[in-house]
Amino acid sequence: MQKFTLSLKKLVFFSFGLSFLLLVGFAAPEDSRVFIHSMLNKHYDKDGQKEPLKLYELKITNTGFCRYRKVYTNGKEEFFAFNLSRFKSMDYYGDTKSGELWLHTKNDDVIVQTRNDKQGAIDSMSTYLVVPLKGIDEEKLNELASHLRALTQPNLVANK
Repeated sequence: MQKFTLSLKKLVFFSFGLSFLLLVGFAAPEDSRVFIHSMLNKHYDKDGQKEPLKLYELKITNTGFCRYRKVYTNGKEEFFAFNLSRFKSMDYYGDTKSGELWLHTKNDDVIVQTRNDKQGAIDSMSTYLVVPLKGIDEEKLNELASHLRALTQPNLVANK
């Protein structure tokens, strides 16, 4: 009887260990979205704008959209959004202190809207989105690029 109990304990322990290893080995798409959101907000350069900002919002939604909203001190608002499944590539122009991250999409997939602008409201599409960053090194940029590429795989962005 003791031999049976010892074998049963070993089997249960082995089963839990194997299931844990299997579950940990697969990265969920939510992990990439959270990583991208935290990395962009952590290194966002609010002072890297041509005009002073009153407020900015940079979000990665559960449905796989990147939403970027800037409100300037003069009241002008700019809004950009695109689905991460349409991500094509990224470029970084600058150094480790500050620079601009250019997120390119496959086509005219970035929604561009302005409000309260003296030159009039704009509602158009673009092929890229520019995000000012500071204090980011090459390793973090490569990690960010790999997480963005991971989300372009089929069925991951829409959480299907």
